[in-house]
Amino acid sequence: MKNTEQISKIISEECRRLGSQVEKVLQTSVFDKGKLKLRLVEVDMHEILTSVVDNFSIQVKNRNGKISALLGAEQVVLQADQVHITNVLSNLLDNAIKYCNRNPEIRIETANRGEYLVITVADNGIGISKADQKRVFEKFYRVPTGNVHTVKGFGLGLSYVKMILEAHQGHVELESELFEGSTFKLYLPLQYHGSHTKNKNSAG
Repeated sequence: MKNTEQISKIISEECRRLGSQVEKVLQTSVFDKGKLKLRLVEVDMHEILTSVVDNFSIQVKNRNGKISALLGAEQVVLQADQVHITNVLSNLLDNAIKYCNRNPEIRIETANRGEYLVITVADNGIGISKADQKRVFEKFYRVPTGNVHTVKGFGLGLSYVKMILEAHQGHVELESELFEGSTFKLYLPLQYHGSHTKNKNSAG
């Protein structure tokens, strides 16, 4: 029964995530016009990460893979837009599964570095060439996937990740080797300094 309930939860979350793809396109247009306003609230990033990992655990297990989380950061409460940050993490885990031609192995870690919370998402996927790394965060740019024919999407995933991190006054770093996997490091400031809307009821 528990397994059935968990599968139902995963399906529900996947439907919600897939349904947000169109919203991402619209949000990208909003970014272009400089009108995006984050709905900042106090969040516990470890709680968000745990939820996202749970949502993807069945997919990883179905691929005979494994996903691990080493949540070592001590300071994890910060101001963030919960919807967008959850989408960012979901994008990276989704990519880690889709762009993998073997049993996926995904590792998530957190650490505090100065004024930042750093979230590391590492995978053993097909990797990204040095040439593609220069363009991978561009809007609509799709990395060539070789024999991975099942990859579908708008090509907005990593440009979306970059824009959301920068909107939070953070940034993303990429380390990757072709055929060896990729590592993304998300830097989120523990203290946000800006004029974006900071309550749940504001217009986005």
